[in-house]
Amino acid sequence: MQQVALSWLVYRLTDSALLLGLVSFATQFPTFLLTSLGGVMADRWHRLRLLIVIQSLAAIQASTLALLTLTGHIVIWHIFVLGICMGVITAFDVPTRQSLVSDMVEKQEDLGNAIALNSLMFNSARLVGPTIAGLLLSVVSEGVCFILNALSFMAVIAALAAMKMPHLTAKPRKEKILLGLKEGFEYGFGFKPIRYLLMNLALLSLAGMPYTVLMPVFARDVLAGGPHTLGFLVAMSGVGALISAVYLASRKSVIGLGKLVALAGFIFGSSLFLFSLSRYVSLSLLLSLCTGFGFMSVITSTNTILQTISPEDKRGRVMSLYTMAFMGMTPFGSLIIGALANNVGAPRAVTIGGIICILSSYLFFSRLPVFRSLIRPIYIEKGILSELQ
Repeated sequence: MQQVALSWLVYRLTDSALLLGLVSFATQFPTFLLTSLGGVMADRWHRLRLLIVIQSLAAIQASTLALLTLTGHIVIWHIFVLGICMGVITAFDVPTRQSLVSDMVEKQEDLGNAIALNSLMFNSARLVGPTIAGLLLSVVSEGVCFILNALSFMAVIAALAAMKMPHLTAKPRKEKILLGLKEGFEYGFGFKPIRYLLMNLALLSLAGMPYTVLMPVFARDVLAGGPHTLGFLVAMSGVGALISAVYLASRKSVIGLGKLVALAGFIFGSSLFLFSLSRYVSLSLLLSLCTGFGFMSVITSTNTILQTISPEDKRGRVMSLYTMAFMGMTPFGSLIIGALANNVGAPRAVTIGGIICILSSYLFFSRLPVFRSLIRPIYIEKGILSELQ
């Protein structure tokens, strides 16, 4: 709800596609800078306690945004500052949260289903939230969406506090933090399957995902709609992501996810390309569903493979690299697509992004034989794959 309301607020205040990109950049750039440090902390500290602290800080940020908006004092620099604060919080939140999923699962073979169920919950909210936001924005101010988001953190913190995980402990290490960072980078980019997954995800996040920044432009100017159109476009993307999560949660094994990453990336890029050409609301809604399905399939499958093949003592740092590729590259893409849209128009900017996503998916597909040969021994060791298969 907050994401939809915030983008609408920025565009209402400024009428600038460039500032939409700049605000997105300010919100997500700290994630790129600090997520590696967040991964080191997730590998060293008690993950559950760390997550409670992080969510408490996020609640403060959300409450401040709501207060400024509801009192009518909100200006664009407030949005930039609060966006930077949220980016810092997210840098520590995502690797900690993703690593905690593995700690909650007792059997390794259930990890893929757990990650997919996590995505299912995330995308259920992503489906309902934008729809409610679009309807609320038609009758009330953006501040109502912000205050509901701020209040929701009470439930989040209470849920985390109710979790009992006696086996989960802090893992103090003797080496310095910088050495821990170096070790994480060397392992992540030195092992080809992880490097291929991260590079593909980074390209899709850089060139493809920033199209969401331009959703207000498509809703109002390209499709001649209003806030309800924006809400439905984002919600349909959520429907596609939800379908993807249900499908992945029903899978019985991680085997075959590499091929799915390539196929889903192609679906995502092709749908983006066609979305940029559409001038009909119904067609745009269908293509938005396809983009949601494609990208969620890529990120969830990538997440599952990475958590499956990563050693426990490096999982937090590997997930921080995943966060850098997934969320850290998006601000650069938002900045680029905002500037492109300002000069050549939003449709052409998204067209270029779709073509890059298609090429990236093809490149990953061409690396699948090497990818499979290197992760096969890990799957055999973990009992996921037998020697005879």
